[in-house]
Amino acid sequence: MPQIILDAVIDTVKALPFLFGAYLLIEYLERRANDKFARILSGPLGPIGGAVLGCVPQCGFSVAAANFYAGRLISPGALIAVFLATSDEAVPLLLAEPQAFPNLFLLLGVKLISAALFGLLVDLVCKKVFKLAQEKPFQELCAGCHCEEEGIFRAALHHTGEVALVLFFVSLFLGLIIYFVGEENIALFLLSGNVFQPFLTALIGFIPNCAASVILTRLFLGGTLPFGSTVAGLCTGAGLGLIVLFRTNRRLKENFLLVGALYVGAVLTGLLCNLFF
Repeated sequence: MPQIILDAVIDTVKALPFLFGAYLLIEYLERRANDKFARILSGPLGPIGGAVLGCVPQCGFSVAAANFYAGRLISPGALIAVFLATSDEAVPLLLAEPQAFPNLFLLLGVKLISAALFGLLVDLVCKKVFKLAQEKPFQELCAGCHCEEEGIFRAALHHTGEVALVLFFVSLFLGLIIYFVGEENIALFLLSGNVFQPFLTALIGFIPNCAASVILTRLFLGGTLPFGSTVAGLCTGAGLGLIVLFRTNRRLKENFLLVGALYVGAVLTGLLCNLFF
């Protein structure tokens, strides 16, 4: 039990620099930036940049991207691109196994291409079909918080503290669930499928905890989980980014649409990889 609490603390502490950095930038842009700069950040090539940033190990950029999206600094497609490209703990685990280097490069290449393509597609669909809200930057993120009355650093600390508390308690709750369910039972659940395996692993990937990516990567390295099924799970493994999204973006319907797009992109990527690799 103490280890579960410690893991929750570690997960939260690791996210703090990215949270504070994101909010610091948001506060600065809110007070100093103009609409032209905001349009550049959410421009048509935003998903490509998001895919590149998401490939950086662990989930820091997914946390930052969720904040940027809530502040309407980036487009829905750019957010999805970051989420799809994020692999949480998978990259460090693969780096620790020299024989897995070819698979590591293949994983990063697949996720980069998939994230960029699906991100661009999401932006196109959102613009033409769903017409998601396009309010001014920062309007909803800072609604009712009175952070404009505080200094930039104090306001960023205020936002960071609020979200950090949510991250800690959610991580603790998920850690308890994984502890009582057991990693072995989760592994058996994943291995119960075949053609539909990517659908299952993509669901497991939604667990906003590094345990999900660790389990998937271990099963892959052990030869018991195919590459495509592993990719599907790692594509939804945006880590703490999903928690931050639901905490900072108050449009629940919009959040669930984005989660659905993330799941579809992950499953399709996994199915294609199982066909060709």
